[in-house]
Amino acid sequence: MYLSAANHRIPLSDGNSIPIIGLGTYSEPKLTPKGTCAKSVKIAIDTGYRHIDGAYIYQNEHEVGEAIREKIAKGKVQREDIFYCGKGLEACKDAGLVKSLGVSNFNRRQLELILNKPGLKHKPVSNQVECHPYFTQPKLLKFCQQHDIVIIAYSPLGTSRNPTWVNISSPPLLKDELLNALGKKYKKTAAQIVLRFNIQRGVVVIPKSFNPERIKENFQIFDFSLTEEEMKDIEALNKNVRFVEMLMWCDHPEYPFHDEY
Repeated sequence: MYLSAANHRIPLSDGNSIPIIGLGTYSEPKLTPKGTCAKSVKIAIDTGYRHIDGAYIYQNEHEVGEAIREKIAKGKVQREDIFYCGKGLEACKDAGLVKSLGVSNFNRRQLELILNKPGLKHKPVSNQVECHPYFTQPKLLKFCQQHDIVIIAYSPLGTSRNPTWVNISSPPLLKDELLNALGKKYKKTAAQIVLRFNIQRGVVVIPKSFNPERIKENFQIFDFSLTEEEMKDIEALNKNVRFVEMLMWCDHPEYPFHDEY
């Protein structure tokens, strides 16, 4: 699979395609100055990003829309160039309001419930889950690949170290010795090595950043590739421990993380 800065879409099972790197836009609403998200989306589009991830719960979708509209008005992009990853429903697909339907944080059992649903109209084309070298999701990735479901990795660079919602039992991903050694070899940062690792195995990444330099840096992952041995070495870093456990929902009957994968 050849990927470049100008051409990095991968196919979805419904005939559409998704850019393999997107900009994540989650930030704690109370701590983020107004306009920060819009500014970051504009920088991302200028850099070459054509995939923006968002959600109603982030409370900044209006800023994402404002930024995209401005770039369309200026002729930088057309609407069909942009893959906006929000949270859609079957009725929206039927009405032509969304192109593709995916799910998030579904485990194998939950995916099988959908795939085996009688009269299923729209098979999910993607499953957005935590995925990075310390939590590589090998079994879920294999299952999804067998069913033409693309994995979209949130927290692909690890997460903040906020103990109120992050499991900090694993050390910070970007301080890892191997990742930094590979960074030196390729004259890249540990973050760029981590992102390259996932896109090289067909996993879409949506690193969140509101830092202009990091937004640009995260996109510079198409001018090198890791060897097969290096990919295996990074896979071996897997600790099978989540940073994002979402424990506030652990008592819910459909909490997905009680199952092995």
